[in-house]
Amino acid sequence: MLLVLSVCSLFIGVLDVNISELLNGNKQQWETFLISRLPRLLAILCTGVGMSVAGLIMQQLCMNKFVSPTTGATISSAQFGILLALLFMPASTIWGRAIFAFVTAILGTWIFVWFIQRIKFKDVVMVPLVGIMFGNIINGITNFLAYKFEMTQALSSWLVGHFSMVMRGRYEIVYLVVPLVILAFIFANHFNIVGMGKDFSKNLGVHYNFVLFMGLSIAAMITASVVVVVGSISYIGLIVPNVVAMFKGDKIRGTLADTALFGAIFVLSCDMIGRVVIAPFELPIELIVGILGSIVFIALLLYRLKNGCKAVKPVTSLKGGNSK
Repeated sequence: MLLVLSVCSLFIGVLDVNISELLNGNKQQWETFLISRLPRLLAILCTGVGMSVAGLIMQQLCMNKFVSPTTGATISSAQFGILLALLFMPASTIWGRAIFAFVTAILGTWIFVWFIQRIKFKDVVMVPLVGIMFGNIINGITNFLAYKFEMTQALSSWLVGHFSMVMRGRYEIVYLVVPLVILAFIFANHFNIVGMGKDFSKNLGVHYNFVLFMGLSIAAMITASVVVVVGSISYIGLIVPNVVAMFKGDKIRGTLADTALFGAIFVLSCDMIGRVVIAPFELPIELIVGILGSIVFIALLLYRLKNGCKAVKPVTSLKGGNSK
């Protein structure tokens, strides 16, 4: 399905690109294909894979299915870093803005996790609500500074995610997602152990704090690299891991590949919908993902509230002993 959608995506857009003209060596169509369509497809695939894997890592490490770059203040922190780069380094390149975004995204995610670890009485819903409130505080500071220094219009490009401006020479930083996802595959078992708790990790000889901060840093850097190129795209890291977990279970090693593939399919499908609905105009992918994501998020929330607290049946010994 991903291969079929990828091929179809290359030939959807305002300018007509067809295979026969490409085979005939049409220069204009080849320029459109290589400068716009192919880079856009690669950025979409990296975004879908990266944001989904980042969400899966954060959910596993925080032991909560509703934690993601959206509800964990990671996206908000990355936007704040971009604003700082625009304020203090107006002439900075996309790599300069990315460095600011990396630092603030990592710090924001660490602060969020540090805070929720000190909440003694927390349930499945409270943790993401804390993250949403923390993210709104960061957004408030970002918007205030942008308004005060007249940077609102300059910052708007990163507030709403879209792929319309993705072209050769302006998207390559999103390739950082690839080594970070590979690193996530390598340490998948460690993330799974850390997700079972601090005491369990120590018993198995896994350095809890090191793996925790490494996993959060990977998720934050993936998110920041996507935000710098594409902008803010909510819900991907929340929806995709939960949907895959319903069918494949919660073990991160067994679901990481499926989560990455389904994330790429989900983002690519939403982008194609945005290009077709009001063609020749284009809807931002943030709008499509936001609508679908809100519906699925509410459904997941109701499902978890209804089925997440069922009493565990007593275990009976194989020899017919008393229930425990």
